Amino acid sequence: MAVKDVVEKARKAFNEIADYSQEQVDKLVYEVGKIIYQNAEVLAEEAVAETGLGRVAHKIAKNTDTPAGMWDYMRDKKSVGIINEIPESGLIEVAHPVGIIAAVIPATNPTVTTTGNFMHAIKGKNAMIATPAPRAVNTITHTVNLIREALVEAGAPADLLQILENPTFEMAGELMTEADLVLATGGFGLTMAAYSSGTPAYGVGPGNSPVILDRGYDIKTAARISMESKSADNGILCDGTEALFYPEELEAELFDALRNVQVAVFEDEADVDKVRQLIFPDGHVDSSRLGKEATVIAGWAGLEVPADTELIALKIDAIGADDILNDEIMAPVMVMKSYSTFEEAVDMAITNLENNGIGHTAGIFSNDQEHIRYASEHLPVSRILVNQPTTDAWGPNTNGLAPAVSEGCGTWGNNIISENLDYIHLLNVSKVAMPLDVEPLDPKAVFAD
Repeated sequence: MAVKDVVEKARKAFNEIADYSQEQVDKLVYEVGKIIYQNAEVLAEEAVAETGLGRVAHKIAKNTDTPAGMWDYMRDKKSVGIINEIPESGLIEVAHPVGIIAAVIPATNPTVTTTGNFMHAIKGKNAMIATPAPRAVNTITHTVNLIREALVEAGAPADLLQILENPTFEMAGELMTEADLVLATGGFGLTMAAYSSGTPAYGVGPGNSPVILDRGYDIKTAARISMESKSADNGILCDGTEALFYPEELEAELFDALRNVQVAVFEDEADVDKVRQLIFPDGHVDSSRLGKEATVIAGWAGLEVPADTELIALKIDAIGADDILNDEIMAPVMVMKSYSTFEEAVDMAITNLENNGIGHTAGIFSNDQEHIRYASEHLPVSRILVNQPTTDAWGPNTNGLAPAVSEGCGTWGNNIISENLDYIHLLNVSKVAMPLDVEPLDPKAVFAD
């Protein structure tokens, strides 16, 4: 089907729900989340089988937790008609749909990206057309078809969500041009294509999350959380912990704690280089090595690890561009380096971010509020996760971030937003300004010495 025909069907469906109430809209959001929750296992199995990326158990968790978290967050929020009144400012805020949203869906998270973007879109009475990554066409198509079934069951037109079948690069570009808004979840090239389409677009930047272990924080807890963060879905999450910086005098204790939570720690440079050459054989990442289990990667590298190993941790000597291992590695591989002062740790984190992943996410394990504030004032990232996995940057109910499947990186990462993409970003909001009962401003009085 031609792109223009798909867009025409989307506009017809969009117009059909123009008069939907808040209750009707919220019913659709709920049903969309629910049907993915109900099919979480089969969709997870399909994704891993089709893409070869990630782990079924972890994808099941994402397919259940993400829709649930997003619905719980959006259920009581207004998105139709008058959504806010501020009497003291004489303002009334009125929501309007954006229209037709083109969403590019990556292979790394085919189900939750499709679902999350559409839950945000339909919350504002928008229609959405998905452009699937070639590596995940079947999983994304199944996800779309399930959601379309849920829409029809709820009395809404199925064409509120469509998928661009067998898309070429030219078709994807045409869709971006024809749509009213683009959501580009993927690499830098994809984001630039969206920005170049002439259509307003939200993009995301690459991740490369550094985490600082501060003195005084429980080492066993830090080790467990680090393992959980970087091993999640075999390391393909953009906000997983990539580098752990730790106090030099705590090295032995930290390494022991990591080994006790199924982390294979390698300190010898010869062993470290085996992983370096495996993942970056010619100075560039070998994508065939990504998203696999730690035991598989270790075997490929010729390293012996316990059968229950969840994560490979590598001690390195250089930071930033001086070691390619400081680049984002979408696999269960984490690098580690010691520091002497807390300020040095922050500087190292900044260096790594400026080399790769600036604007995305960082983390800190600390009980020192001054150190937490110091880090937040210096690290060029949109999210700093304190005493929790950096993978919680998506916004579970255990922190105050808005639940999302796209995480903006600000102008650092060439994005327009430095926060999680929320349903409010997929609305046009009119501000109705009433006259205030005040005297006009007197500039002379304002600037009187």
